Amino acid sequence: MMDTDMQTLNDEAAAWVARMDKGEWSSEDEERLEQWLAGDIERSGALLRMQASWMAVDRAMFVDEEADEPKPPKPLFYRRGVLAGAAASLAASGLGGVLWIRSTVKYETELGEIRQIPLADGSVAAINTKSAIEVKMEKNSRKVRIDTGEAWFQVEKDVKRPFIVEAGSVQVRAVGTAFSVRKREDGADILVTEGVVEAWLDDVEDSKIRLAAGQSAFMASSTGSAILAGASGKAERTLAWRDGKIDLAGISLFNAVAEFNRYNKRQIVIMDPTISNELFDGVFQVNDPEGFSMAIKSSLGVPVDFSRPLQIRIGNSGT
Repeated sequence: MMDTDMQTLNDEAAAWVARMDKGEWSSEDEERLEQWLAGDIERSGALLRMQASWMAVDRAMFVDEEADEPKPPKPLFYRRGVLAGAAASLAASGLGGVLWIRSTVKYETELGEIRQIPLADGSVAAINTKSAIEVKMEKNSRKVRIDTGEAWFQVEKDVKRPFIVEAGSVQVRAVGTAFSVRKREDGADILVTEGVVEAWLDDVEDSKIRLAAGQSAFMASSTGSAILAGASGKAERTLAWRDGKIDLAGISLFNAVAEFNRYNKRQIVIMDPTISNELFDGVFQVNDPEGFSMAIKSSLGVPVDFSRPLQIRIGNSGT
């Protein structure tokens, strides 16, 4: 099978598995899947391989305020009848025609949820808390639109199909590399962990920049200007969220609290503004604002109020 045919096959199989994963399945869906399987003997194997990859890589993690451990990943929904009858459908392949499915898939995460998912081209995406992305696989390109939030991508190399991430008017392009993009109201944060990426702003000449592994930048959506940070060893610490952790690499209490509040319904409030600029190091679970607050209490010797179910207050007000 030619490479382009294999790409199409994988894209179609991924689209079917994504539809199954949503848990909404009708008799019409089942009939269409049977027809698709009957159109090519290779499709049954592709579907099973994609299901195996999906279940192996999907590691959803949810914050449960009343549980000590993260909830397990949700199971993949699939139709036993269709898979069991795949051989019979393949034998009766008189249907012949190819059912084309555009491989456009949307993914969303809830507050505190972190997901890692395989993409149809062999790439992997890690999606951070409260994010929404759309992935569109085409014959000549691979496109991801970040509507809200943040995602990290380990991109499968394919020189014929560049991998482009759109965050508002900010565009980031790679061929085979690893990088993250976080969409903000006024632009996007870009961080490269492997290889090189190019970033630019739509319709703004001379806005293109190149970032290598270990480098990061913020690109403003209004002007296309970029604030670059030199190569450093902090990239992996910044992306600790992929493992459900927050790694405080000498950041201020104000920024640390903002990070914890991204993942939890129970929000931390700094009551004493004079302690906001205190710097902290340490590694915490994203769903443990209580443990972080206790560390602040011990480190700074300030009071912490846990009496409110959806709020933790640090420090005395008016001091």
